[in-house]
Amino acid sequence: MAGREDGNRQREAQAGTGPAWAEELLEHLRPAGRDVRRVVAWLAGTVGATVALQDAAGNLIAGNRLPLDEDLVADITAGRIASAAWESRERHLRLVRVEHPSHACVLAVSRQDPFDRRASGVVTHTAQVIELLLTASESTAAGHRLRRATSDLRLAILQLLMVEDTIAARRVAAGLWPGLLDAETACVYVVESAPDLRDRVAEECLDSTREDALVVRCPAMDGHVIVVGPRETTGDALRSLVGRHPDLFLGGSVRQSLAQTATAYGQAVSALAVAHFRPDKTAVYAERTHPERLMDPVALRGWTSRVLRPLDTLPHHTRAELLATTRLGLEFTAVNAAKVLGVSRNTVRARMERVEALLGTDFADLTVRAVVHLALNTRIGLPDAPSDGAGEPVLRLADLLSGPAVRTWGQDLLGRLDADARNPRRTLRTWIAVGGNAERAAQALGVHAQTVREHVRSAEPVLERQLLAAGTDLYEVVLAHLTVGDLDLPVLRSPA
Repeated sequence: MAGREDGNRQREAQAGTGPAWAEELLEHLRPAGRDVRRVVAWLAGTVGATVALQDAAGNLIAGNRLPLDEDLVADITAGRIASAAWESRERHLRLVRVEHPSHACVLAVSRQDPFDRRASGVVTHTAQVIELLLTASESTAAGHRLRRATSDLRLAILQLLMVEDTIAARRVAAGLWPGLLDAETACVYVVESAPDLRDRVAEECLDSTREDALVVRCPAMDGHVIVVGPRETTGDALRSLVGRHPDLFLGGSVRQSLAQTATAYGQAVSALAVAHFRPDKTAVYAERTHPERLMDPVALRGWTSRVLRPLDTLPHHTRAELLATTRLGLEFTAVNAAKVLGVSRNTVRARMERVEALLGTDFADLTVRAVVHLALNTRIGLPDAPSDGAGEPVLRLADLLSGPAVRTWGQDLLGRLDADARNPRRTLRTWIAVGGNAERAAQALGVHAQTVREHVRSAEPVLERQLLAAGTDLYEVVLAHLTVGDLDLPVLRSPA
């Protein structure tokens, strides 16, 4: 057996010789060649031997398994000896301790010929290279685990904000990013890139914002990075980032309270669609005239309380969970809403079905979705305590939509389509009436489904709203049809 001093003498004997095998071994330290299994295979071919790299428990890490004395292996991995040699007529064996950040390993080399100075040097230096590779691999893996844990934590904070649990979100964020969510308001941004570039873009977003913003890889859209920026400087930093990269687009919301993060996220996604047509590839959600702003605010609040009153009998946390899930479920598909919330799509559907049952309606009807969406967005400004309706004007939806201001808004919006000889207004009305189904609309109109899709798509830039994706834009167009009487008002169990 030989101890560490023998190994040192062997290394010193090889110093300065610069053999060809040393250059080959160093090639394995290049970034493209850092693979322990390749190094072990190279060692086997270079010294004409069978080579095994195993840990203290006997697990084979690389190479081919060799029959080794367990006590001898234990002595080496425990550090009692640094190396060992054994020989017989048929076999010559060398065992060398290989350091590892979490546990030591043994490099075993067995061959028929005795170990000369060259073979001994190759084994010793290869063990050193393997140590470096294992250490680098462990450090890289630890870095990946840390980055993954941090990324998961950012997503958890976003999911809490999406369901309006700002207290829990602040508590979670305080541990790693003190003060990040101390502000009462924030803007939400969505940066779009090719999916394979998103990780790099997310890191650049972190660098650009100096971690003064919540940066999250969107769980629903592979090419999106969501940024919640409480600071005023976040928007400028992201616009500068997009300006440096020709393949990036940026959509931003108006400033909202943290409790309205879900609303701000919808605004950012809407603005992102506009950014694709802008020279600077950026857009902020336009503060256009929304129909609810043209309604009597007191009457709107009273109507909202009455529409959502069936949910007031539920425990507070259950009610909040159902409302938050339904808001996202109306803005996005069940699959994407589930990814954003961190639950299964079946959970999203079950919660929305429960709300449907309580309200006595069907979310397959786009007019129902638009009306409930209006109530949910209005509810954001209502106090948490359920209202008993005392002193509130008893107005129905028809009363809210029949006001001069909101009717004029609806007529002006849909009137933009009248100049098109193809009559996309009729197509759009029919498409909405059948739940946004192009095939059913085509049957009703006697045209091809592709024609329906083209008409709806061509209406988007005219109305300046996305229609083929569910969300605020589509629901505003549905409300416009309701205000002018082009569609029948939906039926809700509550006196809407």
